[in-house]
Amino acid sequence: MTDRYELTMIDAAMRSGTAFRPSVFEVFARRLPGARRYGVVAGTGRFLERLAEFRFGDDELRFLRDNQVVSSELLDWLADYRFSGDVRGYAEGELYFPGSPILVIEGSFAEAVVLETLALSVLNYDSAVANAATRMTRAAKGRPVAEMGSRRANEEAAIAAARAAYIAGFGATSNLAAGARWGIPTMGTAAHSFTLLHDSEAAAFQAQIDVLGVGTTLLVDTYDIEQGIRTAIEVAGTDLGGIRLDSGDLDEVAAEARALLDSLGATGTRITVTSDLDEYAIAALQASPVDAYGVGTSVVTGSGAPAAGMVYKLVARQGADGAWVGVAKHSEDKTSKPGEKVAVRTLEDGVAIEETVLVTEHQATIDAAAAGGRALQVPLVRGGEVDDRWLGARGVATARERHDASVAELPAEAHRLARGEPVIPTVFR
Repeated sequence: MTDRYELTMIDAAMRSGTAFRPSVFEVFARRLPGARRYGVVAGTGRFLERLAEFRFGDDELRFLRDNQVVSSELLDWLADYRFSGDVRGYAEGELYFPGSPILVIEGSFAEAVVLETLALSVLNYDSAVANAATRMTRAAKGRPVAEMGSRRANEEAAIAAARAAYIAGFGATSNLAAGARWGIPTMGTAAHSFTLLHDSEAAAFQAQIDVLGVGTTLLVDTYDIEQGIRTAIEVAGTDLGGIRLDSGDLDEVAAEARALLDSLGATGTRITVTSDLDEYAIAALQASPVDAYGVGTSVVTGSGAPAAGMVYKLVARQGADGAWVGVAKHSEDKTSKPGEKVAVRTLEDGVAIEETVLVTEHQATIDAAAAGGRALQVPLVRGGEVDDRWLGARGVATARERHDASVAELPAEAHRLARGEPVIPTVFR
C-alpha cells in the first residue's frame, strides 16, 4: 500500500532536516471524470479502516532492508510508525466538485506523505464506482438496481465496489463478503448452469422453488424465452415472484414478457433485466415494463471512468521560523490552490448553487450558516484516533443517507446523462 517514492522522499527529507515539519495535505480532483455533473465521495470508511492498521511489520522492514530501499535511520522510524495526526474531510456519500477539499491530512511531512498511495488507491476506485452508480440509480427513477459485478473485478475490488454502489443508491449486491463486512443486503438465485444441470427446464425451476419458494425469481432465457415463461408459470403458478431476462433486445423482450405474463394471469410477477447494462441502457428502458435492474461490468469499472482522478498534494507547511506557508504546484494544467481550505455548499431555497471553498489561516473555522450554506467537512481522525462513527456497517448506512440528502439538494439539470460542465461552480474565496 506504499509507492517507493514516498519512502525515498522521507529518507531524503530526514537528511535535510525537513521530514518532521508540520504539514497539510489535501485530496481533491481537478475535474470530474467523464465530464459528469457531480461526483460522489466513497471509500472514506475503508481508508480509515486501513489507516488504523497501517504499520510496517517485520516482513515489510526486512524487504526494505534486503533491497536497500531506504536507510537504516528510516527503517528504525518506520518500525514505530503510527499515524498520530488529524484528518478531516467530506463525509462519505457527500457530493464533490472540481477543487473540493475531499480529505485534509495534517501531521508531520513524513507521517502524512506516506499515506498518499493508500488514500488515493481507495478513494479513486471507490468514488469512480459511486460516480457510475449514482448515475444508474438516477436513471432508474426509483426502480431497484442491484450490483452483480464481482466476476468482473479483482476479488477485493469487487467487495469495495459493492460497498460504493450501495452508498450511491444500489439496493443490494450479489457479493456475500460485502454483506458480511458492511451489512449490505445480498441477492441472487441461479445462473444458466443450474438450468443446464437438470434434465428439463421445468425440473430446474421446481428445484429452485422447492428451496426458495414461489416468491423467487426464475431465469427464463436459457432456451426459448416464451416457453421459459410458460414453464415458469406452470411450475410456480401465478404467484411467481419474478423472472429474469439476460439476453436479447431487452426493451422488446420485456414488453413481450409482460404481455405473456399478464395473459397467463401472473400480473404481479416482476421482471428483472440484466445483460451489460449501464446508465444509458437503463434510461433507454424507462418506458419498458421493467421492474428492476442488475448491473455488473459497467458499475465495477466506473462506466467508462475507472478512476476518479483525485490527487494528494501538499498545500501548507510550517517554515523554519514556525510560520505557516501555503504551497502549490504551478505547472501547466496541473495547478492547485495553496493554503488550507474550508468548504461550504452554498444553498438558495434548499438548492445547491455553489461549492464555496475558503482559503484560510491554519486550522481556521467558519460559521457555515453565516456563509450561506452547509459545512462539508467533518472530523475523521483526531490525534491518530479514528472516529468509529465512519466505520463498519454503521458508517456505510450513514454514508448512504448522506448521499441521498446531498443529491436531493441538486438542481434538476444535475441528472442529465450527457457530458457537460459541473452542475454548480467551485468558487475559491
